[in-house]
Amino acid sequence: MKLLRVGPVGAERPAALDERGVLRDLSGLVPDVDGSLLADETALARIRQELAGGRLPVLDQAGLRIGPPLGGIGKIVCIGLNYRDHAEETGQAIPEEPLVFMKAPDTVVGPEDTVLIPRGSVRTDWEVELAVVIGRTARYLESTEQALGVIAGYTITHDVSEREFMLERGGQWDKGKNCETFNPLGPWLVTADEVPDPQRLGLRLRVNGALKQHGSTADQIFPVAEVVRYLSQFMVLRPGDVINTGTPAGVANGQPYPKPFLRPGDVVELEVDGLGRQRQEFKSA
Repeated sequence: MKLLRVGPVGAERPAALDERGVLRDLSGLVPDVDGSLLADETALARIRQELAGGRLPVLDQAGLRIGPPLGGIGKIVCIGLNYRDHAEETGQAIPEEPLVFMKAPDTVVGPEDTVLIPRGSVRTDWEVELAVVIGRTARYLESTEQALGVIAGYTITHDVSEREFMLERGGQWDKGKNCETFNPLGPWLVTADEVPDPQRLGLRLRVNGALKQHGSTADQIFPVAEVVRYLSQFMVLRPGDVINTGTPAGVANGQPYPKPFLRPGDVVELEVDGLGRQRQEFKSA
C-alpha cells in the first residue's frame, strides 16, 4: 500500500494510490497519515479493503502538490557513514558502531518542494537515502526479527547537508543538517509488506541530469534491521519516528577539487527502487 499526503503546505489531506496508480482520497476514513494511523492495524486494514473495492473518491492529480507522506513526525534519527564506499570517499574510518545524529522534524518538506541554500553556504551537498518509518513502540529489541516487526514502511529521504557548517563551524553535524527545508521526504510511504527485503533496493541521484549516486542498500554497513535494533537500546522508537539510513558514494564532498556543491538553480532528482522519485530545485534562502 502506498500512502501519501496531498495539498497545500500545512493543509495536506491523506491519500493513497490504488493498484492501478489512481490517487484516492482517504480523508473520509482517517484524519491524517501519521504515527497514530500506522499503529492502528484496524484502520490500515479498512483502508486496504476500501482501496481494493474501489470505493474511495478519486483525486485529480493535475497541479496537486504532494506533501511529505507522514505528518506529526516525532523524531528523525540519522545514521552517518553507513555505506563503506561513502566512508572511503570522504576519507573517514569505517564505523565500528552506527554513527547517530538527529534532524529536527521541521526540516521536512515535500518531495518536489523548493530546497533553500542557507545564507553564507558554500558547501551544500546532496544525499539520497532510504528512510524507515516506525509503526510500533520499540524498546530494547532483542533481535533483528523483532526490529523488522516494528517497521511500518519505507520512503525516500534527501538528507541535504551543508558540509562547512558540519565540519568547520565547531565540529557539530547538527548545524549542517538542520537548515530549513533540508529533509525532503516522499513521495509515498510504502508499507513494509510491499518491501520484502529492504537490503535489495537501488538508490540513484542526479544533479542537472548527471548521475552522481548509484548504490544499493545491499552495501550498507549496518542493515536496516540492525539499525532499528541498535537504536532501540538507546532511545524509545515510537510510531511516526523516521530513521534516515545513510547514503552511498557520490556526494559532492567526496569529489576531487573543485567540488561541485549545489548552487541556486540546480535541480536534483533522486529515486529508490519501488519507492518513487523526488525532484527539487535549489534556491537561495
